[in-house]
Amino acid sequence: MGVQLGDIVPKKNVTIADLRGRKIGVDAFNTIFQFLSIIRQPDGTPLQDSKGRVTSHLSGILYRNGKLLEEGILPCYVFDGTPPTLKKKTVEQRREIREVATAKWKKALMEGMEEEARMFAQQSSRLTTEMIDDSKKLLDAMGIPWVQAPSEGEAQAAHMTAKRQVWATGSQDYDSLLFGSPQMIKNLNITGRRKVPRKNMYVNVEPELFVLTDVLGHLDINQRQLIDIGIMIGTDYNEGIKGIGPKKALAAVKDGKSAKDIYKEMKQEPEVNIDELREMFLHPKVTDKYELQWKEPDKKKMIKLLVDEHDFSLERVSNVADKLVNKTDQASSQSRLDKWSK
Repeated sequence: MGVQLGDIVPKKNVTIADLRGRKIGVDAFNTIFQFLSIIRQPDGTPLQDSKGRVTSHLSGILYRNGKLLEEGILPCYVFDGTPPTLKKKTVEQRREIREVATAKWKKALMEGMEEEARMFAQQSSRLTTEMIDDSKKLLDAMGIPWVQAPSEGEAQAAHMTAKRQVWATGSQDYDSLLFGSPQMIKNLNITGRRKVPRKNMYVNVEPELFVLTDVLGHLDINQRQLIDIGIMIGTDYNEGIKGIGPKKALAAVKDGKSAKDIYKEMKQEPEVNIDELREMFLHPKVTDKYELQWKEPDKKKMIKLLVDEHDFSLERVSNVADKLVNKTDQASSQSRLDKWSK
């Protein structure tokens, strides 16, 4: 998912404490898919309510954002709108991948292969309209603003970051950098101890900060060249050039060559119009019609949605809600709520 630039872009390790007082424009679909993938039973089964409805995403939004707000970090979720026409093939491919993964998950369960079952289950995650609607309702109840993007959520979050309405874009994908986000935070919602797949070992995952000017300066390229590197190695909109990885793509643009040039050299045909794809990254479809306002959480609404409708523990939901109410009360008394963004 997304362009794989990790091998060549510089990063800065940061802590949650380092982000205190920051507004982060979170790529909603990217993050909710993470919750659906990670928050599961040992055999891969997602969390569900008594009616069989998946609740892993709601659990992630509640507890993870509760922790962020407690730390003084102000998330704003940005939801995808209509995907670009260029993404049609990717959407179809992802649907096929989910269907295959679902079949492999069920087979692994029947054979008693729990770890394999969990791995395939994570790949089978799907986001429904009902899940999106409930996610927005929970964010409203928690006092967390959300923005409906006209197209790609990551592009919208990058636009908001560039306008300094949020401090950084929060995403696991490097596409944010191709969309021109001045700063990007990775691992914001998955910090902590994580098991390495198929290995009896754990790693500690911490937030990572990517600063676009540092990336371009380190690579000694411009934004247009960074986009061409992405196009060469593959994005959500094209498969990339076979035989070309990040380092070869970087060498190509530093030698003055474009993605088109390398496609011709490798005698491969792009499945999309390269000029159109580059233009989409440079000038994506975004909107300025939104309002960012963090409000006091509504405990009653949180309980109605999570406890009454989805069978969450009243004690746990009340505990999160009470902590958030106390946090906003304290901030208001100190006149610091608005200052958190500084």
